[in-house]
Amino acid sequence: MKSQPHLAIVGATGAVGREMLVCLEERNFPLSKLTLLASARSAGKTLTFKGEEILIQELTKESFSGIDIALFSASGSISEEFGPAAASAGCVVIDNSSAFRMDPDVPLVVPEINPQAAQNHPRNIIANPNCSTIITLMSLAPLHKAFGLTGVIASTYQAVSGSGAQGIAELEDQIRAISTGAAIEKNVYPHQIVHNVIPHVDVFQEGGYTKEEQKMLHEGRKILGLPELKVTCTCVRVPVMRSHSISLTAIFENCPTVEAAREAIAQTPGVQICDDPSAELYPTPLDTTGKDDCLVGRIRVDQVLPNALALWVVGDQVRKGAALNAVQIAEIIS
Repeated sequence: MKSQPHLAIVGATGAVGREMLVCLEERNFPLSKLTLLASARSAGKTLTFKGEEILIQELTKESFSGIDIALFSASGSISEEFGPAAASAGCVVIDNSSAFRMDPDVPLVVPEINPQAAQNHPRNIIANPNCSTIITLMSLAPLHKAFGLTGVIASTYQAVSGSGAQGIAELEDQIRAISTGAAIEKNVYPHQIVHNVIPHVDVFQEGGYTKEEQKMLHEGRKILGLPELKVTCTCVRVPVMRSHSISLTAIFENCPTVEAAREAIAQTPGVQICDDPSAELYPTPLDTTGKDDCLVGRIRVDQVLPNALALWVVGDQVRKGAALNAVQIAEIIS
């Protein structure tokens, strides 16, 4: 691929698409040209990149001629419709939806964990994992390398940014309604989200788990190369604007110590230790909002299961959970 590729963003006007622009600019990504693609209703508007106003073009199947890399930040149906067309035009698609993640011919990549997987993309498509999976594995991958991961019990506390701009707007609208005594309107979530938590992210499937919860199992197995990994997960939507938090119990083949766990994580790019209970130091969503790195704290020996640690990890869902991870993949292949 050219050292300075022609890059496109599909879904450029969405929250993740806009964050991709920020990441590309902050990291000074070497590109020869940037094309912004979105729906017909956004075509003709502009977005700013490095001080230049770039015209947004309507997304069509003919949009990808001459484009080397396309970062897709749209729905799964859009990716399914336009991703193969882009790939057929010779463009490498880095897709943020769930459309291709479990396809055996599509690598599922977290650059700090399995960067080599991005080099083999026979369909010209590379998948970005689910946001909660990325943030979780940023903490677990170095522990797996050190101690041999066998099982995970996870509970996620997911910000409304995971539902896109409409999730943020609903929380903001309900905050205003509470303060003024107006009626609470519910459009995005089945229950009021302000002053509440909702143990329901994505659609329920057979067995009582949601699709979001099963992503942690299937994507974790694929990324870590652990087909027998056991995972149980409960995903909860919380009234936080941005950044997801995950409570984890991780079970290992070899007995880990807290000190060794901290050392393993501290040596890993993209994740930092934030763990001093005596000083009330532990990660919160605000600590990671707008930041690249995930933070890990509350590391302790589990009191129920042998060879297990309990820990708490937080990361910016829009950034490392989506936009930044995609841009990092683009850096690998370019």
